Parts: sequence; structure tokens; C-alpha cells
Amino acid sequence: MAILEMKVPSPGESITEVEIAAWVVEDGDWVEKDQTIAEIDSDKATLELPAEEAGVITLKVEEGDVVEVGQVVCLIDRDAKRPADKAKKEKKEVEGEKEMEVEKEVEVEKEGSTLDPTVSATPVAKNIMEQHGLKAGQVSASGSKGKIVKQDVLDAISGGIDASTITGWGGSREKRSEKMSLLRRKLAQRLVSVKNETAMLTTFNEVNMKPIMDIRAKYKEIFKEKYGVGLGFMSFFTKAVTEALNHFPMVNAQIDDNQIILHDYADIGIAVSSPKGLMVPVIRNAETMSLAEIESNIKGLAVKARNGKITIDDMTGGTFTITNGGVFGSMLSTPILNPPQSAILGMHNIVERPMAVNGKVEILPIMYVALSYDHRIIDGKESVGFLVKVKEMLEDPEKMIFGSKDPVEILLGL
Repeated sequence: MAILEMKVPSPGESITEVEIAAWVVEDGDWVEKDQTIAEIDSDKATLELPAEEAGVITLKVEEGDVVEVGQVVCLIDRDAKRPADKAKKEKKEVEGEKEMEVEKEVEVEKEGSTLDPTVSATPVAKNIMEQHGLKAGQVSASGSKGKIVKQDVLDAISGGIDASTITGWGGSREKRSEKMSLLRRKLAQRLVSVKNETAMLTTFNEVNMKPIMDIRAKYKEIFKEKYGVGLGFMSFFTKAVTEALNHFPMVNAQIDDNQIILHDYADIGIAVSSPKGLMVPVIRNAETMSLAEIESNIKGLAVKARNGKITIDDMTGGTFTITNGGVFGSMLSTPILNPPQSAILGMHNIVERPMAVNGKVEILPIMYVALSYDHRIIDGKESVGFLVKVKEMLEDPEKMIFGSKDPVEILLGL
């Protein structure tokens, strides 16, 4: 009997253990080579574990178990006989019916199931959905090919599904316990360490968003038609930040023991929400990019994060972070640093407010912005100056193009 031992691969440097977030297959199932058999959580990302060979699988660890990198988590019997239905399905795949057959095989329901048979979900996820009366439209799928996994269902429940659809809601006084994922535990540790190990302060300002909104209203259709991406606020903020970092390099620096590391580039982390929690993929050398390139990169990374395809390399590094709580309705917040970075910019919602302009009151779309920074290397003058520079560029977008100088001054050589 040719038995293959499947070991946990190393997700990245310095990672020594991972958690089995979900088995996508069951003990005794036939698996194909390169088929996703499990999702594993590291302290940085959720990754898929593909089968190294085809055969019958035997699971050696349970969902939720924390295992070391290199540990055997399952066995694959390569000499096992391929099930008849598998051989039949392979023949149909050759005839051009692969996708249809794969979906039918995945969607086979237990007798008496009340769940829509077209729902693509792991068996464990389906059971939980049935128990809580959830429909597929209420759960965001993060598994391979849009499959719903166990954690997706738990995230949907904990995130606040319509109370009328959840069994047991309504004064039952029951409670349940859920194990924190490895990703969440490591995130908690990092957040506490940031509070304890940095001298974090936050400075605030307000930005008149009318100039940016006018540009978007005028050019968004032309922009999308030409570049294939929308013209959002994040690209303007990213561009403004990279220009401001050029004027205040210490905001782009990091502490390494007794040394200050200054960066001659701007790798901007963009915080995005995903089914697994908040993730911060990084746009490399954002200072060299156009608005279209920034938008394209943001879109690509956000889609990868929300589909569970983000990699550790996508989130490694970063010299400065931008987070947008405004998409959730936040008016004002104090964003926490993303170590080892020394500063983070928080965007918030846009609200029409009365403002004094040239001695008159005008109603303008205003956004409050916040810069949290490590006071150990960034002084108040630099932090305030940086945020004012971002404000100036957003309120006068031409400064993003001409390096904060007036175009007429450049023309005159002043």
C-alpha cells in the first residue's frame, strides 16, 4: 500500500504553527491531485492546502487543532481504487461536462435535507446552516470556487444575521462558546503589544471633499471606460499620502532596536475587510503609480482578500497604512498602528456640514481624518504637518500632480 503523508507546508518565514480552520473533505473521501482539502490559518493569513496526490484520504487531526509546520495532518492512499462514480465523472469531463459534474458531486445533500441542493458548501457548513435556518444569500463564501466553509457560516452568525432566521434567538438565555482562530489570537496579541510598546498619539483634521467629488462626478465614466476600474476616494488619498511622505520622511520610517530605518519608497498598506477579518495587503512603490494603477491594485488585492486568496507575500512589509472606517459609517476614530510601521491614516464618512468660507456659511461635504503615530520617532510638528499636507492636496488635487507647487509657479520657474 503506497501511503503518502501530507505535511503542513511552511506558510512563510518565522511561522512555526498553523491551525486547521476547516476540512473541505471528509475522512475516507476520494481526492484528486491539487484538490483543496483543507483551509489552514496562520497568524497572518488563511491558506488552502491542496492534495499532493490522488487517492483516498485519512484525516489525522481535527478542525481547530493547532499543528506545527511539517506535522503530518492526513494520509492519502495512492493505491486505493478509484470509485466508480469518479471514473464515470472523469469520462464526462472529457466530453466537456466537467463543471456541471463537479457541482453535482459537491452539492449532493443528505436525505431529508431542507437546504437548497444548489448551495455549494462543505458538509459541516451545510449542517450548521440547516440548524440555524440560514440561506446561501446570507453567507459570504470564501472557499475554493465560491464554496461556503464552516468559518463562513460562523462569521455570518456572529456578524449579525437577521434575528428572525436564527434558531434560539428570542430570550432563551442560552449561550455558546467559540474558539478564537489563530489569526484572531495573533491579531489580539499584536494589538496589545502596540499599545504597550509604542508611544501612540493621534492628531485630527477635516477635509473638504468637494474638489475630489467634483472630479469624480465629471470624469468617473470616462476613467472607467478607459482603465476598466472605478475612480474611488482611496486612490486620491493614497496619492496624497505618498506625496506627503516625501515631505515628511520620518512618518514613513520604522524603529529597529536603536536604529531608525528610513525608506526611499512608499509601500502603502490598504486595510480591507474580509470574511476572516481585517487584512492589510500592500501596494508596492505606490509613489510611482498613477491613480489608475493604484485603483487597479486596490481592486485586485481587495478581491483576493474577500475570496480568501490573499497570500502572506501580499501582506508582507508596508511602510504606511490607510484604513477607511467610513465605509461602515464611522464618523471619527483613533486607528491603531500596524507594527512595525510608525503611522496610520484613518478615513471616515463624508457628511455635509456648515463651514465658514470667506466670511459666509456654506454646506460642504466634510470628512474627518485621523493620523495615529508613534511619538518615539515622529514629533507633533511632523505629524500635524503631514496631515495638513494631505489635507492641502486633497482640497487642491492639482498639487498631487505638481508636487504641492502651484502650476503657475512651475510655469514661471518660481
